[in-house]
Amino acid sequence: MGLRFITADEAASYVNNGDTVGFSGFTPAGAVKAVPQAIANRAIAEHNAGRPFKIGMITGASTGDSLDGSLARAEAVLFRTPYQSNADLRKLINEGKADYFDSHLSTVAQNLRYGFLGKMHVGIIEACDISADGEIVLTTGVGISPSICKVAEKIIIELNHYHPKSLRGMHDIHIVADPPNRREIPIYKPSDRAGETVIKVNPDKIVGIVETNLPDEVGEFSKTDEITEKIGENVAEFLSSELEKGRIPSSFLPIQSGVGNIANAVLGALGRNKSIPDFEMYTEVIQDSVIELMKEGRVRFASGCSLTVSQNKLKEIYDNLNYFHPRILLRPQEITNNPEVARRIGIISINTALEADLCGNVNSTNVMGQKMMNGIGGSGDFTRNAYISIFTCPSVAKNGKISTIVPMVSHVDHNEHSVQVIITEYGVADLRAKSPQKKAEEIINNCVHPDYRQQLRDYLRICDTAHTPQSLSAAFAMHLHFLQTGDMRGIDWNKYLFNGKCC
Repeated sequence: MGLRFITADEAASYVNNGDTVGFSGFTPAGAVKAVPQAIANRAIAEHNAGRPFKIGMITGASTGDSLDGSLARAEAVLFRTPYQSNADLRKLINEGKADYFDSHLSTVAQNLRYGFLGKMHVGIIEACDISADGEIVLTTGVGISPSICKVAEKIIIELNHYHPKSLRGMHDIHIVADPPNRREIPIYKPSDRAGETVIKVNPDKIVGIVETNLPDEVGEFSKTDEITEKIGENVAEFLSSELEKGRIPSSFLPIQSGVGNIANAVLGALGRNKSIPDFEMYTEVIQDSVIELMKEGRVRFASGCSLTVSQNKLKEIYDNLNYFHPRILLRPQEITNNPEVARRIGIISINTALEADLCGNVNSTNVMGQKMMNGIGGSGDFTRNAYISIFTCPSVAKNGKISTIVPMVSHVDHNEHSVQVIITEYGVADLRAKSPQKKAEEIINNCVHPDYRQQLRDYLRICDTAHTPQSLSAAFAMHLHFLQTGDMRGIDWNKYLFNGKCC
Protein backbone atom coordinates (compact mmCIF):
# COMPACT_ATOMS: atom_id res chain seq x y z
CA MET A 1 0.00 0.00 0.00
CA GLY A 2 1.40 3.44 -0.94
CA LEU A 3 1.67 6.38 1.39
CA ARG A 4 -1.66 8.20 1.73
CA PHE A 5 -2.07 11.96 2.23
CA ILE A 6 -4.97 13.02 4.41
CA THR A 7 -6.26 16.12 6.19
CA ALA A 8 -5.72 16.82 9.89
CA ASP A 9 -9.43 16.21 10.50
CA GLU A 10 -9.20 12.82 8.79
CA ALA A 11 -6.17 12.02 10.92
CA ALA A 12 -8.11 12.93 14.07
CA SER A 13 -10.80 10.41 13.15
CA TYR A 14 -8.32 7.61 13.86
CA VAL A 15 -8.15 8.70 17.53
CA ASN A 16 -10.98 7.49 19.76
CA ASN A 17 -12.14 8.20 23.28
CA GLY A 18 -9.94 6.34 25.76
CA ASP A 19 -7.07 5.81 23.33
CA THR A 20 -3.47 6.27 24.40
CA VAL A 21 -1.63 8.47 21.91
CA GLY A 22 2.11 9.02 21.61
CA PHE A 23 3.26 12.40 20.32
CA SER A 24 6.62 13.39 18.90
CA GLY A 25 8.64 16.31 20.18
CA PHE A 26 10.84 17.28 23.06
CA THR A 27 9.89 20.78 24.18
CA PRO A 28 7.99 22.42 21.29
CA ALA A 29 10.86 21.33 19.03
CA GLY A 30 9.62 18.56 16.77
CA ALA A 31 6.17 18.49 18.38
CA VAL A 32 3.21 17.85 16.09
CA LYS A 33 0.86 20.79 15.67
CA ALA A 34 -2.00 20.33 13.19
CA VAL A 35 -3.38 16.92 14.21
CA PRO A 36 -3.58 17.67 17.96
CA GLN A 37 -5.65 20.77 17.22
CA ALA A 38 -7.97 18.65 15.09
CA ILE A 39 -8.27 16.12 17.92
CA ALA A 40 -9.09 18.96 20.32
CA ASN A 41 -11.81 20.22 17.96
CA ARG A 42 -13.24 16.73 17.78
CA ALA A 43 -13.22 16.49 21.58
CA ILE A 44 -15.11 19.78 21.87
CA ALA A 45 -17.72 18.57 19.37
CA GLU A 46 -18.13 15.28 21.25
CA HIS A 47 -18.49 17.08 24.58
CA ASN A 48 -21.09 19.43 23.09
CA ALA A 49 -23.02 16.38 21.92
CA GLY A 50 -22.96 14.98 25.45
CA ARG A 51 -20.42 12.26 24.72
CA PRO A 52 -17.11 11.65 26.55
CA PHE A 53 -13.83 12.17 24.75
CA LYS A 54 -10.47 12.03 26.49
CA ILE A 55 -7.16 10.50 25.51
CA GLY A 56 -4.03 9.38 27.31
CA MET A 57 -1.02 11.46 26.23
CA ILE A 58 2.56 10.22 26.24
CA THR A 59 5.24 12.57 24.95
CA GLY A 60 8.98 13.04 25.18
CA ALA A 61 8.74 16.05 27.46
CA SER A 62 6.91 19.38 27.21
CA THR A 63 5.43 20.28 23.82
CA GLY A 64 3.91 23.31 22.10
CA ASP A 65 0.62 25.08 22.74
CA SER A 66 -0.98 23.47 19.69
CA LEU A 67 -0.54 20.12 21.39
CA ASP A 68 -0.65 20.41 25.19
CA GLY A 69 -2.55 23.70 25.21
CA SER A 70 -5.23 22.75 22.68
CA LEU A 71 -6.01 19.41 24.28
CA ALA A 72 -5.98 20.87 27.79
CA ARG A 73 -8.39 23.68 26.87
CA ALA A 74 -10.67 21.08 25.25
CA GLU A 75 -10.50 19.06 28.52
CA ALA A 76 -9.53 16.09 26.38
CA VAL A 77 -6.69 14.83 28.61
CA LEU A 78 -7.31 11.53 30.38
CA PHE A 79 -3.73 11.30 31.61
CA ARG A 80 -0.44 12.92 30.72
CA THR A 81 3.19 11.88 31.16
CA PRO A 82 5.99 12.89 31.54
CA TYR A 83 7.27 16.52 31.74
CA GLN A 84 4.96 19.43 30.77
CA SER A 85 5.15 23.21 30.93
CA ASN A 86 1.91 24.54 29.41
CA ALA A 87 -0.08 26.87 31.67
CA ASP A 88 -3.48 25.47 30.65
CA LEU A 89 -2.34 21.89 31.12
CA ARG A 90 -0.74 22.74 34.47
CA LYS A 91 -4.04 24.27 35.61
CA LEU A 92 -5.95 21.18 34.51
CA ILE A 93 -3.54 18.91 36.40
CA ASN A 94 -3.53 20.99 39.59
CA GLU A 95 -7.33 21.15 39.59
CA GLY A 96 -7.46 17.36 39.48
CA LYS A 97 -9.12 17.28 36.06
CA ALA A 98 -6.34 15.26 34.42
CA ASP A 99 -4.13 12.56 35.87
CA TYR A 100 -0.43 13.33 35.66
CA PHE A 101 2.46 11.10 36.63
CA ASP A 102 6.00 12.39 36.59
CA SER A 103 8.93 10.32 35.33
CA HIS A 104 12.65 10.49 34.81
CA LEU A 105 12.87 11.17 31.08
CA SER A 106 15.42 8.42 30.48
CA THR A 107 12.86 5.79 31.54
CA VAL A 108 9.80 6.81 29.50
CA ALA A 109 10.64 4.99 26.24
CA GLN A 110 11.64 1.76 27.95
CA ASN A 111 8.56 1.81 30.18
CA LEU A 112 6.50 2.20 27.02
CA ARG A 113 8.19 -0.81 25.43
CA TYR A 114 7.90 -2.85 28.66
CA GLY A 115 4.13 -2.35 28.59
CA PHE A 116 4.08 -0.41 31.86
CA LEU A 117 2.12 2.42 30.19
CA GLY A 118 -0.42 0.15 28.51
CA LYS A 119 -1.19 -0.23 24.84
CA MET A 120 -0.38 2.66 22.52
CA HIS A 121 -3.13 2.96 19.95
CA VAL A 122 -1.81 5.81 17.80
CA GLY A 123 1.56 7.49 17.33
CA ILE A 124 1.67 10.96 15.74
CA ILE A 125 5.12 11.98 14.52
CA GLU A 126 6.52 15.13 12.88
CA ALA A 127 8.94 14.52 10.01
CA CYS A 128 10.73 16.56 7.38
CA ASP A 129 10.92 13.62 4.97
CA ILE A 130 9.45 10.15 4.57
CA SER A 131 10.05 7.43 2.01
CA ALA A 132 7.66 4.88 0.55
CA ASP A 133 9.48 2.09 2.38
CA GLY A 134 8.94 3.72 5.79
CA GLU A 135 12.10 5.72 6.45
CA ILE A 136 11.18 8.71 8.62
CA VAL A 137 13.50 11.72 8.96
CA LEU A 138 12.63 13.65 12.11
CA THR A 139 12.79 17.42 12.50
CA THR A 140 14.19 19.33 15.50
CA GLY A 141 13.23 16.98 18.33
CA VAL A 142 13.62 13.24 18.84
CA GLY A 143 12.13 12.54 22.28
CA ILE A 144 10.60 9.06 22.39
CA SER A 145 9.58 9.01 18.71
CA PRO A 146 11.55 5.83 17.83
CA SER A 147 9.84 3.82 20.57
CA ILE A 148 6.44 5.32 19.73
CA CYS A 149 6.90 4.11 16.16
CA LYS A 150 7.93 0.69 17.42
CA VAL A 151 4.93 0.04 19.68
CA ALA A 152 2.05 2.11 18.24
CA GLU A 153 -0.66 0.18 16.41
CA LYS A 154 -1.13 3.02 13.91
CA ILE A 155 1.17 5.88 12.90
CA ILE A 156 0.20 9.30 11.56
CA ILE A 157 2.91 11.52 10.08
CA GLU A 158 2.87 15.31 10.05
CA LEU A 159 5.15 16.08 7.11
CA ASN A 160 6.31 19.58 7.98
CA HIS A 161 7.83 21.41 5.00
CA TYR A 162 9.07 24.22 7.26
CA HIS A 163 12.04 21.98 8.05
CA PRO A 164 14.46 21.06 5.24
CA LYS A 165 14.97 17.48 4.13
CA SER A 166 18.69 18.16 4.49
CA LEU A 167 18.31 17.56 8.23
CA ARG A 168 18.82 13.92 7.28
CA GLY A 169 22.00 12.75 8.99
CA MET A 170 21.69 15.06 12.00
CA HIS A 171 19.90 12.36 14.00
CA ASP A 172 21.32 9.30 15.77
CA ILE A 173 18.40 6.91 16.19
CA HIS A 174 19.23 4.08 18.55
CA ILE A 175 16.85 1.94 20.61
CA VAL A 176 18.60 -0.14 23.23
CA ALA A 177 17.62 -3.80 23.53
CA ASP A 178 15.31 -4.62 26.39
CA PRO A 179 16.56 -6.84 29.24
CA PRO A 180 17.88 -9.50 29.39
CA ASN A 181 19.54 -8.72 26.05
CA ARG A 182 20.66 -5.13 26.65
CA ARG A 183 24.23 -4.26 25.72
CA GLU A 184 26.35 -1.21 26.46
CA ILE A 185 25.71 1.93 24.40
CA PRO A 186 28.81 2.60 22.23
CA ILE A 187 29.15 6.31 23.02
CA TYR A 188 32.46 7.38 24.53
CA LYS A 189 32.40 11.05 23.56
CA PRO A 190 29.51 13.34 22.55
CA SER A 191 30.16 13.02 18.79
CA ASP A 192 30.05 9.21 18.71
CA ARG A 193 27.15 7.62 16.84
CA ALA A 194 25.28 4.56 18.07
CA GLY A 195 22.48 4.08 15.55
CA GLU A 196 20.79 5.10 12.30
CA THR A 197 20.00 8.49 10.76
CA VAL A 198 16.29 7.64 10.32
CA ILE A 199 13.45 5.78 12.00
CA LYS A 200 12.47 2.70 10.01
CA VAL A 201 8.91 1.40 10.25
CA ASN A 202 6.65 -0.94 8.33
CA PRO A 203 4.90 1.49 5.95
CA ASP A 204 1.66 -0.46 6.40
CA LYS A 205 1.46 1.00 9.95
CA ILE A 206 1.33 4.54 8.52
CA VAL A 207 -2.38 5.27 8.07
CA GLY A 208 -1.88 8.78 6.70
CA ILE A 209 0.36 11.78 6.12
CA VAL A 210 -0.75 15.31 6.96
CA GLU A 211 1.25 18.02 5.18
CA THR A 212 2.03 21.19 7.13
CA ASN A 213 4.36 24.18 6.98
CA LEU A 214 4.53 25.33 10.59
CA PRO A 215 7.42 26.61 12.73
CA ASP A 216 8.20 25.18 16.14
CA GLU A 217 6.33 27.00 18.90
CA VAL A 218 9.44 27.77 20.93
CA GLY A 219 8.90 30.92 22.94
CA GLU A 220 11.56 33.41 23.90
CA PHE A 221 13.21 32.68 27.24
CA SER A 222 13.33 35.46 29.80
CA LYS A 223 16.32 37.72 29.37
CA THR A 224 19.21 37.20 31.73
CA ASP A 225 19.41 39.79 34.49
CA GLU A 226 21.87 40.83 37.18
CA ILE A 227 20.95 37.87 39.40
CA THR A 228 21.09 35.18 36.73
CA GLU A 229 24.32 36.66 35.35
CA LYS A 230 25.87 36.46 38.82
CA ILE A 231 24.74 32.86 39.19
CA GLY A 232 26.38 32.10 35.84
CA GLU A 233 29.62 33.77 36.91
CA ASN A 234 29.63 31.81 40.17
CA VAL A 235 29.24 28.53 38.26
CA ALA A 236 32.04 29.44 35.85
CA GLU A 237 34.37 30.52 38.65
CA PHE A 238 33.68 27.33 40.60
CA LEU A 239 34.47 25.11 37.60
CA SER A 240 37.54 27.19 36.81
CA SER A 241 38.72 26.66 40.39
CA GLU A 242 38.11 22.91 40.11
CA LEU A 243 40.25 22.88 36.96
CA GLU A 244 43.01 24.77 38.72
CA LYS A 245 42.93 22.33 41.65
CA GLY A 246 43.22 19.38 39.26
CA ARG A 247 39.82 17.95 40.20
CA ILE A 248 38.59 18.26 36.60
CA PRO A 249 40.76 16.96 33.72
CA SER A 250 42.66 19.76 31.99
CA SER A 251 40.84 18.97 28.73
CA PHE A 252 37.57 19.65 30.61
CA LEU A 253 34.41 17.49 30.52
CA PRO A 254 31.09 17.51 28.63
CA ILE A 255 28.48 19.92 29.99
CA GLN A 256 24.84 19.09 30.61
CA SER A 257 22.68 22.13 31.17
CA GLY A 258 19.01 22.62 31.86
CA VAL A 259 16.83 25.00 29.89
CA GLY A 260 15.85 28.61 30.59
CA ASN A 261 17.35 31.96 31.45
CA ILE A 262 19.61 30.66 34.23
CA ALA A 263 20.98 27.99 31.89
CA ASN A 264 21.60 30.63 29.23
CA ALA A 265 23.42 32.80 31.78
CA VAL A 266 25.54 29.86 32.94
CA LEU A 267 26.54 28.88 29.42
CA GLY A 268 27.30 32.49 28.56
CA ALA A 269 29.56 32.77 31.61
CA LEU A 270 31.34 29.52 30.74
CA GLY A 271 31.97 30.88 27.28
CA ARG A 272 33.43 34.13 28.61
CA ASN A 273 35.68 32.50 31.18
CA LYS A 274 39.01 32.15 29.38
CA SER A 275 40.39 29.65 31.90
CA ILE A 276 37.76 27.13 30.77
CA PRO A 277 38.80 25.32 27.57
CA ASP A 278 36.56 24.98 24.53
CA PHE A 279 34.09 22.27 25.47
CA GLU A 280 31.48 19.82 24.23
CA MET A 281 27.92 19.28 25.42
CA TYR A 282 26.04 16.09 26.15
CA THR A 283 22.64 17.34 27.17
CA GLU A 284 18.89 17.29 26.54
CA VAL A 285 18.14 20.70 25.09
CA ILE A 286 20.30 22.68 22.70
CA GLN A 287 19.22 26.31 23.04
CA ASP A 288 20.21 29.69 21.63
CA SER A 289 23.23 30.20 23.87
CA VAL A 290 24.75 26.92 22.67
CA ILE A 291 24.46 28.04 19.06
CA GLU A 292 26.13 31.36 19.88
CA LEU A 293 29.02 29.59 21.60
CA MET A 294 29.28 27.18 18.68
CA LYS A 295 29.67 30.12 16.29
CA GLU A 296 32.46 31.46 18.52
CA GLY A 297 34.18 28.08 18.58
CA ARG A 298 33.70 27.74 22.35
CA VAL A 299 31.32 24.78 21.97
CA ARG A 300 32.99 22.28 19.68
CA PHE A 301 30.09 19.82 19.49
CA ALA A 302 26.61 19.45 20.96
CA SER A 303 24.72 16.20 21.43
CA GLY A 304 21.11 16.65 22.53
CA CYS A 305 17.53 15.52 22.22
CA SER A 306 16.18 18.68 20.62
CA LEU A 307 17.06 21.98 18.96
CA THR A 308 14.97 24.21 21.22
CA VAL A 309 15.93 27.52 19.68
CA SER A 310 14.09 30.70 18.73
CA GLN A 311 12.73 31.03 15.20
CA ASN A 312 15.44 33.52 14.24
CA LYS A 313 18.15 31.21 15.56
CA LEU A 314 16.67 28.20 13.76
CA LYS A 315 16.61 30.17 10.51
CA GLU A 316 20.27 31.02 11.09
CA ILE A 317 21.04 27.32 11.56
CA TYR A 318 19.15 26.37 8.41
CA ASP A 319 20.82 29.14 6.42
CA ASN A 320 24.22 27.83 7.55
CA LEU A 321 23.47 24.13 7.72
CA ASN A 322 26.82 23.15 6.19
CA TYR A 323 28.49 24.64 9.28
CA PHE A 324 26.08 23.40 11.97
CA HIS A 325 25.15 19.97 10.58
CA PRO A 326 28.46 18.25 11.48
CA ARG A 327 28.51 19.91 14.93
CA ILE A 328 25.06 18.85 16.18
CA LEU A 329 23.61 15.40 16.84
CA LEU A 330 20.02 14.78 17.95
CA ARG A 331 19.22 11.53 19.75
CA PRO A 332 16.36 9.84 21.64
CA GLN A 333 16.11 10.92 25.27
CA GLU A 334 16.74 7.32 26.29
CA ILE A 335 20.29 7.90 24.98
CA THR A 336 20.89 11.58 25.82
CA ASN A 337 19.77 10.99 29.42
CA ASN A 338 21.19 7.52 29.81
CA PRO A 339 22.77 7.06 33.26
CA GLU A 340 25.41 4.66 31.95
CA VAL A 341 26.62 7.10 29.31
CA ALA A 342 26.44 10.11 31.63
CA ARG A 343 28.60 8.43 34.25
CA ARG A 344 31.07 6.95 31.76
CA ILE A 345 31.83 10.16 29.85
CA GLY A 346 31.86 12.22 33.06
CA ILE A 347 29.32 14.95 32.46
CA ILE A 348 29.13 18.07 34.60
CA SER A 349 25.41 18.53 35.28
CA ILE A 350 23.96 22.00 35.88
CA ASN A 351 20.24 22.11 36.68
CA THR A 352 17.78 24.47 38.34
CA ALA A 353 16.07 23.99 41.71
CA LEU A 354 12.74 25.38 42.89
CA GLU A 355 14.04 25.10 46.43
CA ALA A 356 16.84 23.42 48.36
CA ASP A 357 17.16 22.66 52.04
CA LEU A 358 19.91 22.84 54.62
CA CYS A 359 20.82 19.18 54.11
CA GLY A 360 21.19 19.55 50.34
CA ASN A 361 17.89 17.97 49.25
CA VAL A 362 16.36 19.61 46.17
CA ASN A 363 12.76 20.15 45.05
CA SER A 364 12.48 20.59 41.27
CA THR A 365 8.78 20.09 40.75
CA ASN A 366 6.17 20.94 43.38
CA VAL A 367 5.43 24.46 44.62
CA MET A 368 4.82 24.36 48.39
CA GLY A 369 4.92 20.59 48.05
CA GLN A 370 1.49 20.47 46.40
CA LYS A 371 1.17 22.24 43.07
CA MET A 372 2.98 20.70 40.11
CA MET A 373 5.14 23.18 38.23
CA ASN A 374 6.54 21.24 35.26
CA GLY A 375 8.09 17.94 36.29
CA ILE A 376 11.44 16.40 37.10
CA GLY A 377 12.50 16.21 33.46
CA GLY A 378 15.96 14.76 33.03
CA SER A 379 17.58 16.45 35.99
CA GLY A 380 17.54 13.25 38.05
CA ASP A 381 18.99 11.20 35.20
CA PHE A 382 22.02 13.48 35.12
CA THR A 383 22.36 14.50 38.77
CA ARG A 384 22.71 11.01 40.19
CA ASN A 385 25.32 10.07 37.59
CA ALA A 386 27.31 13.25 37.06
CA TYR A 387 31.03 13.75 37.59
CA ILE A 388 29.96 16.90 39.44
CA SER A 389 26.28 17.67 40.04
CA ILE A 390 25.35 21.34 40.42
CA PHE A 391 22.01 22.95 41.22
CA THR A 392 21.44 26.65 40.69
CA CYS A 393 18.66 28.98 41.83
CA PRO A 394 18.15 32.62 42.84
CA SER A 395 18.29 32.94 46.63
CA VAL A 396 14.75 34.36 46.84
CA ALA A 397 11.51 34.48 44.88
CA LYS A 398 8.35 36.62 44.96
CA ASN A 399 10.30 39.83 45.58
CA GLY A 400 12.06 38.33 48.58
CA LYS A 401 8.95 36.91 50.24
CA ILE A 402 10.12 33.34 49.58
CA SER A 403 13.54 31.96 50.40
CA THR A 404 14.57 29.22 47.99
CA ILE A 405 16.72 27.80 50.80
CA VAL A 406 14.51 26.35 53.54
CA PRO A 407 14.98 24.07 56.56
CA MET A 408 13.41 21.13 54.72
CA VAL A 409 12.15 21.02 51.15
CA SER A 410 8.40 20.55 50.80
CA HIS A 411 8.95 17.85 48.17
CA VAL A 412 12.10 15.85 47.40
CA ASP A 413 13.19 15.12 43.82
CA HIS A 414 16.96 14.89 44.38
CA ASN A 415 18.18 13.80 47.77
CA GLU A 416 21.28 14.93 49.60
CA HIS A 417 23.29 11.94 48.35
CA SER A 418 23.03 13.12 44.73
CA VAL A 419 23.44 16.88 45.15
CA GLN A 420 27.08 17.95 45.34
CA VAL A 421 27.02 21.72 44.77
CA ILE A 422 24.38 24.46 45.25
CA ILE A 423 24.95 27.88 43.70
CA THR A 424 22.98 31.10 44.05
CA GLU A 425 23.87 34.69 43.21
CA TYR A 426 25.54 34.94 46.63
CA GLY A 427 27.99 32.11 46.20
CA VAL A 428 28.82 28.43 46.11
CA ALA A 429 28.05 25.73 48.67
CA ASP A 430 30.32 22.75 48.03
CA LEU A 431 28.60 19.89 49.88
CA ARG A 432 31.06 17.16 48.99
CA ALA A 433 32.49 15.19 51.92
CA LYS A 434 30.57 17.19 54.52
CA SER A 435 28.34 16.07 57.39
CA PRO A 436 24.73 17.33 57.52
CA GLN A 437 25.67 20.00 60.09
CA LYS A 438 28.59 21.22 57.96
CA LYS A 439 26.39 21.23 54.85
CA ALA A 440 23.85 23.44 56.60
CA GLU A 441 26.53 25.91 57.65
CA GLU A 442 28.03 25.94 54.15
CA ILE A 443 24.67 26.64 52.54
CA ILE A 444 23.69 29.40 54.97
CA ASN A 445 27.07 31.13 54.78
CA ASN A 446 27.38 31.01 50.99
CA CYS A 447 23.98 30.73 49.31
CA VAL A 448 21.23 32.19 51.51
CA HIS A 449 19.92 35.71 50.97
CA PRO A 450 21.01 38.10 53.77
CA ASP A 451 17.37 38.58 54.82
CA TYR A 452 17.16 34.90 55.78
CA ARG A 453 20.63 34.03 57.08
CA GLN A 454 20.00 34.80 60.74
CA GLN A 455 16.57 33.20 60.61
CA LEU A 456 18.06 29.95 59.34
CA ARG A 457 20.95 30.10 61.81
CA ASP A 458 18.33 30.47 64.56
CA TYR A 459 16.57 27.41 63.17
CA LEU A 460 19.76 25.39 63.51
CA ARG A 461 20.08 26.51 67.10
CA ILE A 462 16.65 25.19 68.08
CA CYS A 463 17.37 21.82 66.48
CA ASP A 464 18.42 18.96 68.68
CA THR A 465 22.11 18.08 68.50
CA ALA A 466 21.43 14.98 66.44
CA HIS A 467 23.31 13.82 63.34
CA THR A 468 20.88 15.64 61.02
CA PRO A 469 19.91 19.15 62.15
CA GLN A 470 16.14 19.05 61.65
CA SER A 471 13.16 19.79 63.85
CA LEU A 472 10.03 17.76 63.15
CA SER A 473 7.87 20.50 64.61
CA ALA A 474 9.52 23.42 62.77
CA ALA A 475 10.88 22.02 59.51
CA PHE A 476 8.01 23.43 57.43
CA ALA A 477 7.40 26.55 59.50
CA MET A 478 8.68 28.87 56.76
CA HIS A 479 6.28 27.35 54.24
CA LEU A 480 3.38 27.59 56.66
CA HIS A 481 4.26 31.16 57.60
CA PHE A 482 4.22 32.10 53.90
CA LEU A 483 0.82 30.47 53.36
CA GLN A 484 -0.56 32.34 56.39
CA THR A 485 1.08 35.75 55.90
CA GLY A 486 2.43 35.87 52.32
CA ASP A 487 6.05 36.13 53.54
CA MET A 488 8.59 33.62 54.87
CA ARG A 489 10.35 36.23 56.96
CA GLY A 490 9.65 36.95 60.63
CA ILE A 491 9.48 33.44 62.06
CA ASP A 492 9.35 33.12 65.85
CA TRP A 493 10.97 29.73 66.33
CA ASN A 494 10.00 29.67 70.01
CA LYS A 495 6.43 28.95 68.93
CA TYR A 496 7.66 25.55 67.72
CA LEU A 497 9.33 24.51 70.98
CA PHE A 498 7.73 22.15 73.48
CA ASN A 499 8.79 22.55 77.12
CA GLY A 500 11.67 24.67 75.88
CA LYS A 501 12.91 21.97 73.52
CA CYS A 502 12.60 21.30 69.84
CA CYS A 503 11.03 18.08 68.61
